[in-house]
Amino acid sequence: MNQFIDRINGTETWLAVDEPAIALSHFYQGFNSRDLDKTSANWSHAPGVSMSNPLGGVKRGWDEIRGVYEAIFHGPTQVYVEFHDIHVRGGHEYFIAVGRERGRAKRNGETLELAIRTSRLFVREDGAWRQYHHHGSMDDPERLAAYQRMIRGD
Repeated sequence: MNQFIDRINGTETWLAVDEPAIALSHFYQGFNSRDLDKTSANWSHAPGVSMSNPLGGVKRGWDEIRGVYEAIFHGPTQVYVEFHDIHVRGGHEYFIAVGRERGRAKRNGETLELAIRTSRLFVREDGAWRQYHHHGSMDDPERLAAYQRMIRGD
C-alpha cells in the first residue's frame, strides 16, 4: 500500500470500511468529539504502545497515553485538529501515516493556531487496525509553550 491523502478530520464518508485509512478517520472522529471511549477503541492496549507528543512527552502503555487524552478531553480548552498532506505506506499487518496536523485550541476567548508534524503507526490486531505509536512535534517553541500553558490552564 502506498497512498497519498489530502486531509482527514473524522468526517470522511468516502473511505471504504476495509481501507486502512478508515482507522485514521476513526481516531480523528474520537479526538475532535472528545470521545475517550472511541479514542481508546482506536488504540492498541498492548504493553509496547507509545506516544510522544507536545503535551505528554513520552508515554508508554495505554494507561499513560489515556491520561494525556483525559487532560485534553476533560479540560476547559477545546482542541480541533485535522491530519493533512498524508502519506500512507504499509502492508497487510501494519501501516504508517506521516504528515501534518493543523487546527486550533480555544480557551476563554483566546485561539491558538496549531501546526504539528505527525506520524501514526497502526497494526492489525484481531482483524482490526489499532494505533500502536504516535509521534507529534511542533516546530515553533513559543507556540508549543503557549499550547502547553493553554491545556494546563496556566
